[in-house]
Amino acid sequence: MSTPSLSRDFILYEFPLNERIRLFMRLEQLFQQLDYFLEEGSSWSSRVVIATLLDILELFSRNDLKSEALKELDRHSAILAKMARNQREIDYDKLDKILAKLETLSKELYETPGKIGLSLMENDLFKSISQRSTIPGGTCSFDLPAFHYWLHSDDALRRRDLERWVAPFALIRSAIEMLLNFIRTCAVPTEERASAGFFQKNLDYTLPYQLLRVAIPRAEPYFAEISGGKHRFTIRFMIPDATQRPVQCSQDVTFQLTCCLF
Repeated sequence: MSTPSLSRDFILYEFPLNERIRLFMRLEQLFQQLDYFLEEGSSWSSRVVIATLLDILELFSRNDLKSEALKELDRHSAILAKMARNQREIDYDKLDKILAKLETLSKELYETPGKIGLSLMENDLFKSISQRSTIPGGTCSFDLPAFHYWLHSDDALRRRDLERWVAPFALIRSAIEMLLNFIRTCAVPTEERASAGFFQKNLDYTLPYQLLRVAIPRAEPYFAEISGGKHRFTIRFMIPDATQRPVQCSQDVTFQLTCCLF
């Protein structure tokens, strides 16, 4: 399965409907940010990678993300197994491969010893950077000479260090990417209209909705402001302004909406 791609002519806005998916999406963005700046290779990019890793560590320190990922993997496995029993028109070979992948990820994640990222949390360099990062500009050379020395080391050496520090998160990243991909591909978008820039819809609370996706043509001069929960949600289409608060669009807006279950 691959995440459905939208045309470059659209901007996509996503809104998680529970805290677990909210956490997964925050991590997804941070991991994508890591990829981008790892490829850049400069010492300034290395700074951003370190700052991103500190954000990831903060999320892991506040939440039992390993447990959350295992629960979600088990839930998806149970749903797919039920589909295999109750639906006749289904690609069983493909389903078996997906179930096997879920089982493998779950098993490997379960067998991962200790808390993910713990070794990095105990790294002296990361501890010192973390302590100074709360101060604006607090990672200057006179604050952290050891960090300054590392930033000016050979590019290949820095790259090896960064890849080693990122490696412990690879397994849970794969699990999160697979889970979010399932959720995003479980529904087909519908075309909707927001009257005077406002749209509201009730959700069937008996169904496990996970995520909302709103796609707007890139050429349109507004953005989507989404709020709500598992019972009801609203979308306001706002016109941005660089000098004052955005205002709600006064005209009807046509957009694509996907309410993702799974």
